[in-house]
Amino acid sequence: MSTRYLVDTNILLRFLTGEPLPQALAVKKLFARAAAGELELEVSPVIVAETVYTLNSYYEVERAEAAAKLHTLLRQPGFKVRDGALVFAALDRLRTVNVGFADAWLAASGAAETLPIASFDRDFDKFKDVKRFDPMK
Repeated sequence: MSTRYLVDTNILLRFLTGEPLPQALAVKKLFARAAAGELELEVSPVIVAETVYTLNSYYEVERAEAAAKLHTLLRQPGFKVRDGALVFAALDRLRTVNVGFADAWLAASGAAETLPIASFDRDFDKFKDVKRFDPMK
């Protein structure tokens, strides 16, 4: 596979929302080419975070639903997700815990490396496999 593209948030959003239709159709063709092995679409964690945020805030898609849709899409043939294991772990956390992507990402990272998270944010206490270090204590 010789052609590789870094994917921007708007590409993922066009596919997931179907809006605007001409762009959504073009993205559907792009994804079909990736699935056929003609090219590779590379997605960074920052783009995943922005996509979750935009789906939730602008399109009013529930956090868990946005995470599930992205999880399914990014597992399709032709996609390469940078830091994929952590991205998918963060998306899994978003499905069950009411936090933002950044906190889910940090929790997944802390759990993977068995490192505590220095934070005043008590949302991290929602994760049973993560320890939070409170600098005030």
